[in-house]
Amino acid sequence: MKYPSRSAFLGILTTLETAGYDFVPPTPATHARVVARPDRREAKEVRDVLGWSLPVAPGVLPRSLEAGLIDAGVLVPGENDRLVPQLRVSRVLGTLFWHSRYPTTAHDSVFLGPDSYRFAQFILARMDPDARSILDYGAGAGVGGIIATRHAEDAVLTIADINPKALFLASINAEHAGVRHRIVEVSQPSDVSGHFDLMVTHPPFMIDAERRTYRDGGELYGAALSLDWVLQGIDLLSADGRLIMHTGVSIVGGCDVLLDALRDRLPVVGNDMTYLELDPDIFGDELDQPAYADVDRIAAVGMMVRRTAAA
Repeated sequence: MKYPSRSAFLGILTTLETAGYDFVPPTPATHARVVARPDRREAKEVRDVLGWSLPVAPGVLPRSLEAGLIDAGVLVPGENDRLVPQLRVSRVLGTLFWHSRYPTTAHDSVFLGPDSYRFAQFILARMDPDARSILDYGAGAGVGGIIATRHAEDAVLTIADINPKALFLASINAEHAGVRHRIVEVSQPSDVSGHFDLMVTHPPFMIDAERRTYRDGGELYGAALSLDWVLQGIDLLSADGRLIMHTGVSIVGGCDVLLDALRDRLPVVGNDMTYLELDPDIFGDELDQPAYADVDRIAAVGMMVRRTAAA
């Protein structure tokens, strides 16, 4: 979709804040179950539209909000004279974020889901609040970088992604959150210039037959991007800088394939790594797919690498 001026999107977020809007996006499997209920086929209020991605009849939403959403291209004509939302708005740790509608089937979808909440909480538990330069690589909706920058002292955020739609929405989200930032369109961490006190990243980690950018983690049972982004990212850290990553990892034969690879390839000298399993079993429905035939479970993990003085 093509977007109009930034002011339209910022104005909608301001309107939603004033109205006390709140929505927490569930997993796709949960979302599918909820919207399949007989009474959830059509929107009755704002959360149904901008949260649950349900079509809405004209006149159901407040007139000014409906007009703003139509002008912004967020609501478009659909079947049976209904208006169909193209984006969602969710709240993470007090901050509103634009992201893609359900279902996220487009190759340029901008993901925000339950993982984003774990990611934000892990960042706050591990970051140095004195960080002045922050990089959010593979930013998506910008949750990690925006939350980190809001909890740092006078920091500037660099939002980096391969997806122009993600950069547009993340920049809107950052401006609404009052975060000073710049955006860079890059295809890998090593394309980013400069050094940073903090890099946060949440790589795609699924085995995805459609190779969708926001979802497919590549080889190593979906952990290849996580490994590559860490190995490239440590070179972007300033002295005593930290790289904080949240991702998912396949457990195969009882072994964490990402942790094993990091132990083999992460330089020991100059890097101090902390690695934690945050949730032992996520996206269990994916194990029905043939590509996961050898996988015991998918775990959510968080890691921090600190660049030591010896680097």
